[in-house]
Amino acid sequence: MVYRWGRLKLLAQAVGTVLIALLLAVPAAQDGAAARPKPAEIGIEARADLTRIERYLNGMTTVRARFLQVASNGQFAEGNIYIARPGNMRVEYDPPMQVLIVADGTWLIYYDQELEQVSYIPLRSTPASILTRSDVSLTNGDLLVTDFARDGGTIRVTVVQKDDPWSGRVTLVFDENPMTLRKWTVVDAQGVEVQVSLITARFDVPLDRELFRFRDPRVFKDPF
Repeated sequence: MVYRWGRLKLLAQAVGTVLIALLLAVPAAQDGAAARPKPAEIGIEARADLTRIERYLNGMTTVRARFLQVASNGQFAEGNIYIARPGNMRVEYDPPMQVLIVADGTWLIYYDQELEQVSYIPLRSTPASILTRSDVSLTNGDLLVTDFARDGGTIRVTVVQKDDPWSGRVTLVFDENPMTLRKWTVVDAQGVEVQVSLITARFDVPLDRELFRFRDPRVFKDPF
């Protein structure tokens, strides 16, 4: 069943977590007063770094890691994350949270085992698509860089989607040498900030494609 955005907000509140904020960033209605995010001032050196980041992300095939998720409202969670570019992601949360999130290339699927509810959201309309898209462009694509910073061997890049900049912003954090994705922060349209840190991450390792196939609980007993 495909749920409307309003239903997703209610679902997130019922579950009592910020999982939807992490990957879906539910858009808020705009009254026309909010200022459109402005592009960051990118110098020659920063542009070279953005090119390096594009090359790194586009060359990255898979990620397998433990993660720690911390939200600005005090909630936190741990689990396992798997990414296989392009289009695939799997987020498994540790108990007692009975939640599974799967991106299969077309849909981002949210399954709440406790409530026995399944939601399908177009993957391209979510921040998750930034990490799973086939071609990441930070300078000439549909992403707008609104902030860039380098500090002590760390590079931070904040982006929004040009066609819907109010839906939320994503900050990617990299180790500079060697270039390595370490964490990201999502701020959704309601202002909730969720930071996801990768722990013992492994890149470009073989992953079972079955990880990204959702087994609907209405048909199969155990979708996990």
